[in-house]
Amino acid sequence: MTELQDAAAEMKGPLVGVGLFSAAINLLMLTGPIFMLQVYDRVLASRSSATLLTLFGIVVFLYGLMGLLDHYRGRVLTRLGARFQIRLDPPAFAAVLNQADHPGLRERPASALRDVGAVQTLMGSSAMGALFDLPWTPLFVVMLFFFHFWLGVFAIGGILMVFGLALLNQRLSRAPQNAAARLSAEAEARTEMTRRSIETVRGLGMVGTLTAHWRKARASALAAQVEASDVGGASSAATKTFRLLLQSAILALGAWLVLRSELTPGEMIAGSILLGRAVAPVEQIVGQWPQIQRAAAGWRALKALFENGAQPRIPMPLPRPEPRLTIENLAVVPLGSATPVLQGVSLRAGPGDCVAVIGPSASGKSSFAKALTGLWPPARGEIRLAGADLAQYDRDRLGRLLGYLPQEVELFPGSVAENIARFDPEASPEGVVAAAQAASAHDLILGLPGGYDAILTEGGGRLSGGQRQRIGLARAFYGDPVLLVLDEPNASLDDPGVRALNRAVAAARAAGRLVFFMTHRRSALEHCNLVLVLEEGGMRAFGPRDEVLRQVLQPPPQPPGGGPPAPRGAP
Repeated sequence: MTELQDAAAEMKGPLVGVGLFSAAINLLMLTGPIFMLQVYDRVLASRSSATLLTLFGIVVFLYGLMGLLDHYRGRVLTRLGARFQIRLDPPAFAAVLNQADHPGLRERPASALRDVGAVQTLMGSSAMGALFDLPWTPLFVVMLFFFHFWLGVFAIGGILMVFGLALLNQRLSRAPQNAAARLSAEAEARTEMTRRSIETVRGLGMVGTLTAHWRKARASALAAQVEASDVGGASSAATKTFRLLLQSAILALGAWLVLRSELTPGEMIAGSILLGRAVAPVEQIVGQWPQIQRAAAGWRALKALFENGAQPRIPMPLPRPEPRLTIENLAVVPLGSATPVLQGVSLRAGPGDCVAVIGPSASGKSSFAKALTGLWPPARGEIRLAGADLAQYDRDRLGRLLGYLPQEVELFPGSVAENIARFDPEASPEGVVAAAQAASAHDLILGLPGGYDAILTEGGGRLSGGQRQRIGLARAFYGDPVLLVLDEPNASLDDPGVRALNRAVAAARAAGRLVFFMTHRRSALEHCNLVLVLEEGGMRAFGPRDEVLRQVLQPPPQPPGGGPPAPRGAP
């Protein structure tokens, strides 16, 4: 069963209870028509005050019971919606993250959580109660037929007219509503883009021009919203007016039948009330039809998501591995692509090794880092940590065993300490400080306003690139990882930062960790004992640092008799 089927199965029992509540509520709704029938046809004829008081007391009790049942039905539906969201939020959030893993899907809107919210909102709304009341509409129509054939025919015609107005409204308002949503999203995107790039915008004097573009987008969105509101408002007004007209029209029809002695006054009044009960759920559903449609679309999207998406397999937990890495004939293909960006890499490294991965830009260094961390699975070959393929480790478990510092360091809203601790709720202050000290970032953090408790905004706020990189390095060291993968960690560092990085790498080697250091600076090789040279997506050389550097830096041999050197690869 899928996650959605499991959630639906859990709601089946409570929904049956809601159906029983709805049955009782709709049967109790007959209280009004029956009371009016008795008052007009019996009480007024008999002029009995005792009968009137007795009937009214029964009515008070039944209406009170109906109100109580309606209240608790709403409470049950609200809690069912909340339970649905609690049940499906984690797998929907996981689906959003899995979508972000695929470059081809990353740009699509992450709608899974909104779909869950749409279903939850509908379940807690009055529209859900109306949907449970709708099956009882035929009961009220049948009772009208018992009073008189033409009253039943009139009720069916009125209900069909209300549905017709709803369909007309949907058809007329669909285009302006879609246009309003699209233009509003475009205006919001422009606002967010300008906010994120405010320094560039102000530095280039683009505030005025971008503001003009934004105002034009907002004006277009507002015009579309006004048009959609006009169409929807006209339809709502027409539906409301037609419902009121129905109430008066059925009274007129009933009065005419009374004059013809085909109906009693009590049946006339009761028929008017029954028509109102029959039309009420229809009118509610029509009024909230967009919400119902959105929830239905969300349900279909969630069903497709959970049926088509492979359920993640949780591997058996493995013990903490030794820092031994074996790579055999590795080829890496980015997700969503068919062309390898790295291939033919084989190496072995163990505790205390620091492997410098060097090469020009676009040689495959960052791709190699993503493969080492399990973000890009091998297209060919294998990567084994302590003898186990990386796929044998649970993704989160592997992430905690690794210390990864990507090229672009992302810091998240929260304190410096929370970012270093990877937002681990059980993190200890000692562990956070130890990670910062291991990364030689402790003194830098103490110098920040607020120190470890300094609150960062999205992306790191006003921290410099070097400060973000050193806090990211401390985060990589958190939790005593067995393998460190540092992708261009010195790219934004000044001289003190480079010295602190070198000390951190030396300390990691001394502690028996395995370090991979991606860099294009040969000055960063001081504390590395092994070097992997990548060139044009392939492995050119691997081995001890000095030996590889002599091989790489050795000039090509001169051809006999002098002259220009032979081109690389020439016989």
